Amino acid sequence: MRHLSYLLAAAFLLVSSISWAQEGRWKAQGWKTDFSRKSVNFGEILSGGPPKDGIPPIDNPQFIAVADEADLTDRDPVIGLNVNGDARAYPLSILTWHEIVNDKVGGTPVTVTYCPLCNAAIVFDARVDGKALSFGTTGKLRNSDLIMYDRGTESWWQQFIGEGIVGAYTGQKLKLLPARLESWKEFRERHPEGQVLVPNNARMRDYGRNPYVNYDLAARPFLYDGSMPQGIEPMARVVVIRQEQGEPLIVTMEELRQNTPLDLEGFQLSWREGQASALHTRQISQGRDVGTVLAKRISDGADVPYDVTFAFVAHAFHPDVEIRGKK
Repeated sequence: MRHLSYLLAAAFLLVSSISWAQEGRWKAQGWKTDFSRKSVNFGEILSGGPPKDGIPPIDNPQFIAVADEADLTDRDPVIGLNVNGDARAYPLSILTWHEIVNDKVGGTPVTVTYCPLCNAAIVFDARVDGKALSFGTTGKLRNSDLIMYDRGTESWWQQFIGEGIVGAYTGQKLKLLPARLESWKEFRERHPEGQVLVPNNARMRDYGRNPYVNYDLAARPFLYDGSMPQGIEPMARVVVIRQEQGEPLIVTMEELRQNTPLDLEGFQLSWREGQASALHTRQISQGRDVGTVLAKRISDGADVPYDVTFAFVAHAFHPDVEIRGKK
């Protein structure tokens, strides 16, 4: 027993020393985050390469009318958002290079996010306790997923779950807003009077190009050292239904494609072809057809928050939730 106690104490000291070293490096980088508050092990946080805001968020988004957009193809993937009748499309051809758009839609402050390494397209109400937050990119990852930060407290937020994990807002959760990851054609036909995001400076990035060629066909994810899901390829697409209470519902894209529409515990999922993968070919618009998922509540037909991500991501953040339809 004494030997075991010594081993546990040594392990604790090792983890603590690693945490202190990381905290020191982050403070040296200029972070003003309250590192004494956290809900995760600092050893799980990796550098993605770029520094703070090295992937620059869009803070003053510019839009044009749907009818005036001439660069997108029918198959281009966009995040379609409609708040109080204010309909806006956020093309992944732009979000791939910025990952975060701070916006106000239908009078609601929103944060529109896309993490390419997780194919996670998620929209949040940007308010916490009635205060609108503005977000940037930390340049860091956890489970290969984008870690955001708010500019007020510099707390760090996990994009995939919308939760503060380090700093003053640790444990706080952002409210998810229903949005669709759909093709440009689908958004255009649903909202012909809507608006679409355009680059503030068309020369700033090579918009429309995918810097992660063939990533969604890779054998393993990038910058991820966690456990892999069993009975399904780690890069297989899955649909995650975000419930207001309790754990999410997770089903494979293949199961949905073969059984569309699919009723699942009060929700109806459907799939249709016509949307290009943003993570396949060099030109996003030419990516293989992965289709569009719709997720609605059966009781009233309303859209519900959902995400189309990779199996390893769903497993990393929800290891105890069954992935339905896997072999």
